Amino acid sequence: METSLITSVGQIHLERPVMLASGILGISLDVFNRIYRSGAGAVVTKSLSKEPWEGYSNPTIFSVGGGGWINAVGLSNPGAPNFAKMIENNKDVPIIVSLVGSIPEDFEFMVNEFTKCNVAGYELNLSCPHVAKVGLEVGDDPELVKKIVSIVKKSTNVPVIAKVGLGTTNYLDTVGIAIDSGIDAITAINTVRAMAVDVNTQKPILSNKFGGLSGTPIKPIALRCVYEISSKYNIPIIGCGGISTWEDAVEFLLAGASAIQIGSAVGDRWVDVFNEINNGILQYMEKKGISRIEEMVGLAKKS
Repeated sequence: METSLITSVGQIHLERPVMLASGILGISLDVFNRIYRSGAGAVVTKSLSKEPWEGYSNPTIFSVGGGGWINAVGLSNPGAPNFAKMIENNKDVPIIVSLVGSIPEDFEFMVNEFTKCNVAGYELNLSCPHVAKVGLEVGDDPELVKKIVSIVKKSTNVPVIAKVGLGTTNYLDTVGIAIDSGIDAITAINTVRAMAVDVNTQKPILSNKFGGLSGTPIKPIALRCVYEISSKYNIPIIGCGGISTWEDAVEFLLAGASAIQIGSAVGDRWVDVFNEINNGILQYMEKKGISRIEEMVGLAKKS
């Protein structure tokens, strides 16, 4: 049988397992088309809010070395209604719209704005580590997670994904609540709360003081989370966090992910990273006699 990179995350069918993570490369249908043509199986938008958000003032991003970044952009975005107009002519790109808010009604409003758009799914950002009253504060509130997932599921027939992170509560409990509320898949994980201090000025480097750590340093943490989620729950998983090579991607698939997202590595290697990782996965599968992605998902749990 011919080796294939086709995979599925629940009802989301992908020609390739490598996706663009939320928050990378801004918001533009032209850019999304280029990313898709460059090998991404799908693209996830920046997190969109009900109203436009300006975000934080500079500096908003800082390199910590070793392939790691701390950012506190502040979820700047044009707002869901404006973005819906920007992608209303999308025909070919599997776009997963990331949504962020503080109350269930925010999410219901935003989903309704995209009813006439061709979107592959919604990713609920329940885990941003550096914006107050949204993100981790939402993910740490079990009742709020339940209400948000339930209202979004009632508002659309499009698959809905919950993006979880490491907050003050057990993230596995958040996953369980999302599943009980009808979520279709889980993205694990978001960036990890962090900071950096300038020893010369003796002040925090980021304008927001705290930000989210991404890139290579968080890969072992993200991998552990994917393994734990897939071991405890029967739910499709998208692995995200520090993936920059095909070996990284294969690790996440073996740990239980059906697809993976690339974020920081895109900033380092631009869109070439998608096909580089796709080709590496394909060669690995051929070497190991694996014909389909689903055959390798979770194999690490059987060893």
